[in-house]
Amino acid sequence: MNRVRILAFNPVLHVLDYRVPEGKAVEPGSVVIAPLGPRQILGIVWEPERLPADEVPEYKLRPLLEVLPVPPLSAPLRRLIEWTADYYCAALPSVARMTLSSTAALRGGGTMTEYRLSGREPVRPTPQRAAAMDALHGEQATIRELAALAGVSDGVLRGMVTAGILEPVTVDLDRPYPPPNPRHAIPELSPEQAAVANRFVTAVKTGGFSPFLLDGVTGSGKTECYFEAIATAIDAGQQVLVLLPEIALTENFLRRFEARFGVPPVLWHSSLKSTERRRAWRAIASGQARVIVGARSALFLPYARLGLIVVDEAHEVSFKQDDGVRYNARDVAVIRARFEAIPVILASATPALESLQLAEAGVYEKVDLPARFGGATMPAIKVVDLRIEPPDRGRWLAPRLIAEMKERLARGEQSLLFLNRRGYAPLTLCRHCGYRFQCPNCTAWLVEHRLSRRMACHHCGHEVPTPEVCPECHTPDCLVACGPGVERIADEVAELLPEARVALATSDTLNSPEKIGAFVAAAEEGLIDVIIGTQLVTKGYHFPELTLVGVVDADLGLEGGDLRAGERSYQQIAQVSGRAGRGAKAGEVLIQTRHPEAAVITALAAGDRDAFYAAEAEARRDAGAPPFGRWAAIIVSSEDEAEARDAARAIGGTRPILDDVAILGPAPAPMSLLRGRYRYRLLINARRSAQLQDVIRAWLGALTFPQGVRVNVDIDPYSFV
Repeated sequence: MNRVRILAFNPVLHVLDYRVPEGKAVEPGSVVIAPLGPRQILGIVWEPERLPADEVPEYKLRPLLEVLPVPPLSAPLRRLIEWTADYYCAALPSVARMTLSSTAALRGGGTMTEYRLSGREPVRPTPQRAAAMDALHGEQATIRELAALAGVSDGVLRGMVTAGILEPVTVDLDRPYPPPNPRHAIPELSPEQAAVANRFVTAVKTGGFSPFLLDGVTGSGKTECYFEAIATAIDAGQQVLVLLPEIALTENFLRRFEARFGVPPVLWHSSLKSTERRRAWRAIASGQARVIVGARSALFLPYARLGLIVVDEAHEVSFKQDDGVRYNARDVAVIRARFEAIPVILASATPALESLQLAEAGVYEKVDLPARFGGATMPAIKVVDLRIEPPDRGRWLAPRLIAEMKERLARGEQSLLFLNRRGYAPLTLCRHCGYRFQCPNCTAWLVEHRLSRRMACHHCGHEVPTPEVCPECHTPDCLVACGPGVERIADEVAELLPEARVALATSDTLNSPEKIGAFVAAAEEGLIDVIIGTQLVTKGYHFPELTLVGVVDADLGLEGGDLRAGERSYQQIAQVSGRAGRGAKAGEVLIQTRHPEAAVITALAAGDRDAFYAAEAEARRDAGAPPFGRWAAIIVSSEDEAEARDAARAIGGTRPILDDVAILGPAPAPMSLLRGRYRYRLLINARRSAQLQDVIRAWLGALTFPQGVRVNVDIDPYSFV
């Protein structure tokens, strides 16, 4: 009798043994359907020696029901799943589930029906049908997906199908992607770029694990360098994964990739339709998809012949996932490359201190591009001390910044204003009774969005229409907006420069690839004079006519209890500064601040990145903070405040006493109420030598908690709210 052990996707039983029926071929990594009581569950066949469990007598084993028609998960991918679960103190099935993120893809090929507008006009359209027709131009998807896009019910669209307004289209689920051509448009590289590209090309050809830190100033042509490594991998019949920190960067990257290789890459992110995810997953698992560009979840896909990983903008905080499995995609990418025995390139103009430290220790090979491509120079950075040059009363832009913007407008050049705060104002209150608009589900103010006439919580998504009267005292016309958001800055620019064409670039306004593409095209064609944006515009974009960047509030990122606030602020301002002067015209950056003596500001003004990182490293070393020490957080939450508090105290009361581990808390989290759950936190600071994960597992494993309590472990935390 042939028996197998499977890693089961069951909330209680994770490891189960089954019998393999006669005639079925099963190997480690096979994806199977197995019986569990009256139900059927999904599982992955695993090596028994790597999944300890009590031995079950053979006569009790039930037979597997089905081996699904997908390639088995490779041994390197299985080792990555084990490593990620172990390092981040996560459940093994939770990590493994990320590899099977399109359950529809686990079945064989075939066809399905999607729908699109037929071009037929209704005789008397209802308001819902008219709205749906406006929303669905150029769209093709299932009825459910189209209904979500149009904001109408499935029934409305089914009626449109009956009326002939929507027509069915048969779609081949496994139609192949066009292959990229590595010789489509070979670029002419500078000598510095060529040297870096040749080093990457050699690593791809040689094979083996080789981690690189590509440290190049903004505009130095980092993308062109690793494109040559991608071309080499394609030539060798391998697959390439390029990780981007957010979807907003994808559109710009796709255009550059298609210009170089003739076709777009295969995309993987949360906004894909279910049919697109299914097609991409199967093409990746079969090896037919050659270059995959995706968000962090693309890291766990089952690549058939992975030959290179690139992590672009590798310093970005959004590579750290803060719910579910709390992993850092930048670090896990390096581990996957190690298991796959392939090169990995971490590219950034402002690398994380952890990455620089690993390069200094010789773990990463550091390659530099210290100058901009094509003779372009870095922008001149100047500080506007708001204590000496304050804005006019009721305004947020200093006179010097306004004067520079007017000068750029007169010359036909573009300006960019950066403020990392969405909406119109972060706080709205009643001038009559002092009432403040707060989210009922979170410890956060509601942010006023005047463009949509809504007040919204940026943490849980709660929204209400902006009221005409104060809900507390019912006084009309008494609401006061406190502080600026990008919408308020846009209003100010419209008053000061009425002839300027202004574009808002935030996740509210650029919330789809189509809108991002239209924004980029308008900026490149000179149809925008002033761009006002959040961190969405700090990286990835190349606008040759953009010669002025104004940082509206450089002190904003330094507020709060974020232990990486200095480094993050430096990276953000350096990145947005890098948007200026990328063409033939010189660029200038004006940083508005009330703390010009802050280390971040002085380093930016002096253009002395090394001095900033040296000071930051020294402060981290003294505090035993990463990369010289280790952090972990324990977050306790419940819908019942007393239950959360008691559970946190129980954890704190049983803390281990160790020489190389310090445990702080429990204390209410800075955001003590989030999405309707009360939260407490403990922070662990450990030496590098400590077996931190073992300590946490032994500590928490000895405790039991009420059903309503969640206890989450965050290794190497980036968020401290």
